[in-house]
Amino acid sequence: MTRPTLAVHKFSSCDGCQLQILNMEDEILDLAEVIDIAYFLEATRATRPGPYTISMVEGSVTTEHEIERIKKIRDESKILISIGTCATAGGIQALRNVADADEYANIVYPNPEYLSYLKTASPISDYVDVDMELWGCPVDKKQLLEVIVALLQNRRPVLLQSSVCMECKQAGTICVLVAEGTPCFGPATRAGCGAVCPTMGRGCYGCFGPQDGANTDSLSDILTDIERYPGETERLFNNISNFAPAFHEAASKLKD
Repeated sequence: MTRPTLAVHKFSSCDGCQLQILNMEDEILDLAEVIDIAYFLEATRATRPGPYTISMVEGSVTTEHEIERIKKIRDESKILISIGTCATAGGIQALRNVADADEYANIVYPNPEYLSYLKTASPISDYVDVDMELWGCPVDKKQLLEVIVALLQNRRPVLLQSSVCMECKQAGTICVLVAEGTPCFGPATRAGCGAVCPTMGRGCYGCFGPQDGANTDSLSDILTDIERYPGETERLFNNISNFAPAFHEAASKLKD
């Protein structure tokens, strides 16, 4: 019987989400007993051509070459999963979407004329159909493991549906928004990170993307009232998850 195959692909990103797969350590060794890791350059130079049972894609689409590449990956993948904030909402690269990409290039590079890039950084779903999205910067390794195991068992993955606020409550973390007046996206951001930022005394910045049904209008009103400088709330919505529709719409309303 042919074993299922797993491919892990990198686009424009920092490799942090791929490292989360490697950080599974003992678990990934167990997975290797039941699934063939056919393509994963972060782990090995040994590769096999598709088709693949499961393809995971890290990173956003920022070049014409990447547009063609993601279409090819979609064609050769039975299940395509985008992992991490870059792949699901543009990530750090998407900060160019609310700025002048050419200006950035001229500041950073001595010869920007040699660069080839798109004016915007876009999530994978802008170019191909995606079967599942796992958010986070980086993605949570427990969620990665749950999704892979669930797909191998032909069942629906069990993923958190609550907000980061719920994780703070469960951990007994003092609310930085209420107690300290620190801007925090926890009420509108999906759970999964373990509320790592509020636990360290800083506000959540929404890297796990908007929770389904997030009330961004109410959050905007609260954050606007405690702004430390004019336009802070709009800037926060335009952070690394700015291509997430709910956050993008909230930022647009504040701009208007």
